[in-house]
Amino acid sequence: MSEKSTTIEAPKPPPRPMHGAGDALRGWWEGLSRPAQWACGIPAIIALALLPLFPPPLLDTPGTSFGGVMAQFAMYALIAIGLNVVVGQAGLLDLGYVGFYAVGAYTVGLLTSPNSPWNQTDGGWLDSDWAWLACVPLAIAVTAVSGLILGSPTLRLRGDYLAIVTLGFGEIVRLLADNLGELTNGSLGLSGIAYPHVGESEERPNGVFSAGNVGDADSANLLDRANSGTWWYWLGMFFVIVVLLIVGNLERSRVGRAWVAIREDEDAAEIMGVPAFKFKLWAFMIGAAVGGLSGALYAGQVQFINPTGFNIINSMLFLCAVVIGGQGNKLGVIVGAFLIVYLPNRLMSVQLVTDETAGYIQLGVLAAVFAGLAVAWTLWSRRFGIWVRRLFVTVTVVLGVYWVILLGAVLLFRPQGAQTLGDLKYLYFGIALVVMMILRPQGLFPARQKLLAYGRQIYLAVRRPLRREPVGANR
Repeated sequence: MSEKSTTIEAPKPPPRPMHGAGDALRGWWEGLSRPAQWACGIPAIIALALLPLFPPPLLDTPGTSFGGVMAQFAMYALIAIGLNVVVGQAGLLDLGYVGFYAVGAYTVGLLTSPNSPWNQTDGGWLDSDWAWLACVPLAIAVTAVSGLILGSPTLRLRGDYLAIVTLGFGEIVRLLADNLGELTNGSLGLSGIAYPHVGESEERPNGVFSAGNVGDADSANLLDRANSGTWWYWLGMFFVIVVLLIVGNLERSRVGRAWVAIREDEDAAEIMGVPAFKFKLWAFMIGAAVGGLSGALYAGQVQFINPTGFNIINSMLFLCAVVIGGQGNKLGVIVGAFLIVYLPNRLMSVQLVTDETAGYIQLGVLAAVFAGLAVAWTLWSRRFGIWVRRLFVTVTVVLGVYWVILLGAVLLFRPQGAQTLGDLKYLYFGIALVVMMILRPQGLFPARQKLLAYGRQIYLAVRRPLRREPVGANR
């Protein structure tokens, strides 16, 4: 009797997940040692520092100073990093972060402005040359204490309730600054705020950080080419690097692991023994301190503050930078801050229409495009994949919004004051959020879950190739 041999097919391995260029770059970066990462990061930092001195033609901002735009970006990057600690890492929805930003700015303004009754630069304990530098740690401390005062009673709330309380805090700070006229000079604001008096010379009698330093673009000396905005950008970059190092070390410590646990599931974290309230308060205070630092930078750079600069709209822009960049990713939120600052300034000189005839032609072309999209959707929508459908709907919505804006610009056209795209920043940031919600809700650069304790050692051990023993070696 012959025995039939049966063959058992080996199970097929699961399909490998698709990895994009961002994942490949992240894997390469995480595979480097610390010295190698610094060796790659330092040239990149130097290139970013030289960017305002040699702005690329496609990146330059014709309508305003590129150095000033980069200084504003450095300040917003600090804000985004601080807000990311609260929202992205600890999972606390803070809608009133602009309140900490205002506290830091008014701390510097009240101590150094001639319009303030608390001015300490006119015969007080602050010298005008180093008054701003002395007020920076004070602004950080005051905002950290304000975060402690606000967080102690409110961090027992969660979700929407916490968001409403923080929103109220931001509005309370703004209203106090507007109504305490004897102290804050009300809506007139505080002017003449101190700034660092560094690099004073005959060409720059008030120093390199003064608004009067416009720089010399034709000078062979790099320092002479730098205007005041460039110097503030360099100072802001220094603070960003310091804050990134501090926050990065916190992420890899037990504090960072507690934040991740609270963000994922606060109840489960408390059951496992994590004191959630304590670590949420730490996150709130650290985020507030970073916001106070950015407010001090703003007050010194502009040398004038008033309550209108700290409205709820700015707080929403700060949150947009975190959401667009990617919650929980420090470098991602910096990219989000750059987009929030750069795009309105870049589009400030771009007009929707230059004459009415061209506007009507664009309206006709867009109407024809809509008709073509409608026909394509009717005929081939069932053949589209899910991502193609999402992209199709997103493009249609964006074109529809643009058509409405263009129609308004044509009907209200003024030859001497045509509307620019920079005036519509709130609109296209809202559209961007809607598109992100449809296509990539985790943000442009989402945070990756990884081992925080001994992560590098385990990563290198897994990547190490296995040693294959020759066949018959154990025989």
